[in-house]
Amino acid sequence: MEQAKKTAPTLRNALRREFQQDQVAQFATILLLLLTVAIFVGALFVPKTAYTDVNIMNQYLPPMTDGHIFGTDNGGKDIFSLLVVAARNSLTIAFFVTVLILALGTIGGLVTGYFGGVFDLVFMRFIDFMTILPVMMIIIVLVTVIPHYNMWSLIIIMTLLGWFNTVRLIRARTLVEVNRDYVRASKTSGTSNLKIIFREIFPNLSSLIIVEATLMFAGNIGLETSLSFLGFGLPANTPSLGTLINYATDPETMTGKPWVWIPAAVVILLYTVLIMMIGQALRRVADQRQSLG
Repeated sequence: MEQAKKTAPTLRNALRREFQQDQVAQFATILLLLLTVAIFVGALFVPKTAYTDVNIMNQYLPPMTDGHIFGTDNGGKDIFSLLVVAARNSLTIAFFVTVLILALGTIGGLVTGYFGGVFDLVFMRFIDFMTILPVMMIIIVLVTVIPHYNMWSLIIIMTLLGWFNTVRLIRARTLVEVNRDYVRASKTSGTSNLKIIFREIFPNLSSLIIVEATLMFAGNIGLETSLSFLGFGLPANTPSLGTLINYATDPETMTGKPWVWIPAAVVILLYTVLIMMIGQALRRVADQRQSLG
């Protein structure tokens, strides 16, 4: 036990060492942070009229025309302004959905994995049932029937239908941790269940949770973009990366006016690739810590 403590680095040290050795992940992290800061700061300076007001006289202006860096769309709206605000909206949704799903999934997985018994059996059968449901179809139905639908409605819907796999993942790891010596020792010494769960087991799942959060964030960007592309994501007149890519469904726009949809596609591709690069480094850290116990 003492030797394990000496050989197993802390999470912070393991992350620092991995990213120092992996220059690709280091570059991806820096670029991702710079891009995200640029999007959120830039969105503060974009006037609402730039992406809401329609001006037919400026319809489909090519890039670098009349002050429009990326050109305009079929309503004369500035593509650059639309892109910045759309990226901010998509990233905001992905962030909050990821945080909420991790909170629900981690708590649910820790509690069911720790206590087990009848509650665990019944709860996991419910999770198994919910996992096989067609999530996207249910979201589309709910988006259609919910009155006064807005961005926060979409966040709540995506959260309530997206936390089941996280529960299963955290529960599986908790079942392993429950049988370790430090948990048995804590139970024997009279430590309360809540302290054992959140002060002792939870920190040992931190590397797994970080990896899950990274990959989930990319997945939620893709889900929100897909829903908006199909017309069931953000409300009308609320920019999203998916609504910008939707312009490509028109063959004439796709081939003749690529400046309308390519910037959004590039942003999505860039975020996906960068997050995957970072995720690989985080996964290696998690695997190393798990192998060291």
